[in-house]
Amino acid sequence: MIRLGLRLTLGGGREAAARLVVTAIAVALGVGMLLAALACLNALNAQNGRAKWLDSGEQGTSSPSGSKSASDPLWWILTADQFGNQTIDRVDLAATGPDSPVPPGIAHLPGPGQYYASPALSKLIRDTPANQLGDRFPGKQIGTIGASALTGPDALVIVIGHSASQLSHAHYATEVTSIETPVAAAGGTAGVENSATLKYIFIAAACALLFPVLTFIGTATRLAAARREQRFAAMRLVGATPRQVSVIAAVEASLAAVGGVAVGFGLFFLLRPALTTADFTGEPFFPGDLSPGLADILLVAIGIPAAAAVAARVALRRVQIAPLGVSRRVTPRALRAWRVIPLLAGIAELSYFAVVGHPGTTGGQAVAFFLGFLLLMTGLIIAGPWLMMAGARVMARRASSPAMLIAGRRLSDNPRAAFRAISGLILALFVTGTAVGVITTLVDDHGGGGLGGSTLARETLLDQASYYAAPGKAATTADPIPEPVLAKLRSIRGVQAVTVIRADPRAAQNANPYDTAGLVSCAQLAQDPALGRCAPGASVALVTADFTDSVKGLPSQRTAVWPAAAISPGRLAGLPVQLIAVRTNGSSAAIEQARTVLDLASPYLGLPATVDQLTAAAGAQIAAWQREAEIVIIASLPIAGCSLAVSVAAGLTDRKRPFSLLRLTGVPLGMLRRVVALESAVPLVVIAVISAGTGLLGAALFLRSQFDVSFQPPGMQYYLIVLAGLVASLGIIASTLPLLQRITGPEVARNE
Repeated sequence: MIRLGLRLTLGGGREAAARLVVTAIAVALGVGMLLAALACLNALNAQNGRAKWLDSGEQGTSSPSGSKSASDPLWWILTADQFGNQTIDRVDLAATGPDSPVPPGIAHLPGPGQYYASPALSKLIRDTPANQLGDRFPGKQIGTIGASALTGPDALVIVIGHSASQLSHAHYATEVTSIETPVAAAGGTAGVENSATLKYIFIAAACALLFPVLTFIGTATRLAAARREQRFAAMRLVGATPRQVSVIAAVEASLAAVGGVAVGFGLFFLLRPALTTADFTGEPFFPGDLSPGLADILLVAIGIPAAAAVAARVALRRVQIAPLGVSRRVTPRALRAWRVIPLLAGIAELSYFAVVGHPGTTGGQAVAFFLGFLLLMTGLIIAGPWLMMAGARVMARRASSPAMLIAGRRLSDNPRAAFRAISGLILALFVTGTAVGVITTLVDDHGGGGLGGSTLARETLLDQASYYAAPGKAATTADPIPEPVLAKLRSIRGVQAVTVIRADPRAAQNANPYDTAGLVSCAQLAQDPALGRCAPGASVALVTADFTDSVKGLPSQRTAVWPAAAISPGRLAGLPVQLIAVRTNGSSAAIEQARTVLDLASPYLGLPATVDQLTAAAGAQIAAWQREAEIVIIASLPIAGCSLAVSVAAGLTDRKRPFSLLRLTGVPLGMLRRVVALESAVPLVVIAVISAGTGLLGAALFLRSQFDVSFQPPGMQYYLIVLAGLVASLGIIASTLPLLQRITGPEVARNE
């Protein structure tokens, strides 16, 4: 039977060849996307593993399981430096003996006055004036850090050596007895921010893309289904068993799937160079990381053809009932309104929490929101055919032309078939609509996420608690800011003002020094009116603003009048520093020179950054997620259009005789084309609007419940992308209409 199936498949003429090609294309798209998602997950895990050594200081003197402890501990400080919008991972360490552990990527520990730098940072140091970057790392570079310790080719990492006597007295220094390894921290998420979230995003994106592709595969297997069923039914009548018919169908589907798998692997390798530059984690992947594992390859290479064979078996379920089953065709029963209950339940559940507030525990929130969105997605799939039927009936009742009447009647008679062709669009548009709605609102609520802040936000450099006491140590006057540091800052060309905000001894210290009330000299504040001004007659003022908000914080302080504080300027000078604000002219040279001065004055502490830069990382990550959501929209809509086009072609092939008879009775070809266009376009547009609208509604209810913020509609770019995808899908559908003229001639009615 396998040989017979191959002969029927390969010798079935142009119709069989077209079915094979379309099915293979559908499988290739699914395989390429699945491999891309698996490769990205593998690359993310590889990044996490190579960055795990940076977490060694968090373990202190404890030894992780599976790692060997050294007899001589290593003094260790991990801090983050900044250059422009790039973050530099800085590790300061000092050996206490010959057996001190050595981090990966370097041959041996650097001694005092020596350092290793990653290739990207080495080039940056060479190409940048020393007073803007190189002076922060005193000493001599003795080598580069290998790829085994880097998250990507553009990673900026430096390992600086010190003497044990020097580093042991530094703030935040810890003793490390072993270096963290990926094996010791399987499943860890070090080094890559929000990696767990990224995993969920990759999985959600893969599902959102694969769902329309799987629908495409299912639609392709139904191409010319009526004619194939008649052929298989004839085989049953002459004595073929159901199993033999199933084998023949499985051979046909598997042959197309095998070809599609081969093309899909080629498609993935063509796309892999683009994936290496994708900004998923803030930096590109190493090309070698973007490779599916052996288990992934076997899963795809074996699983996809097997799934195609199962789909073919399910598609022939009517032939398995009886050989004459294909001849008994009646209009399906009308769908019932109960199908909208799950959708309404999901909306009601999320609305409840939007009114009363989210659950108090993290677990409760996860359950509540997961259940709500699961009900919405399931409800859309269940209610889709009923909504299609209701809309078609309205269209038929208000039809203004025969084409609209015929299309409305056909859609209302069999809404399941119309919905099935574009059902893959639902999950894609729902997920992306929800994601874009949440992202847009959060970006707006956080003042643009640092991506479009004010001029002040780009010009003002903040150094948080550079001289503040370390956790667990009392804040005393032992850490005054040296006057030469202030003088050096003011001497930099482009620095316009330096304002020092000191800790208020009467206030409880907040975990975030940016939004803790502080004291400032009115003489200094007068030099930078952008930070506000003192009350008349005051010499010291109490500042209570959060200067880190690039839109709502810093610019709004221009008109602020800070109340006088009951403290003398002399006593103020001896208080610990909470925040240093350096106002520049916005030039990169001025900002980086000021950052270098602050780094040298307070090594191992703080991260001098502009207001924009403080939120740029989160804003850039949000923007990257938004781009991924847009990619899903751009990819899923044409795929849904292809699925619908295949469905249209299959429907035309199966309806050769009715359309030919209509043409013989005088129905113009243009009217038939309008009927087919309406039958195809109406479901696509209706489902797109319903899915996207439900996603945005879910986003609004989630934002109100979880963050208590008002929903902000997506920008015009989102709607233009959806519109462009719909236009592309409709164009694909229009490309099938010329087929109508070729298959509805008088000879077809005679031969059929």
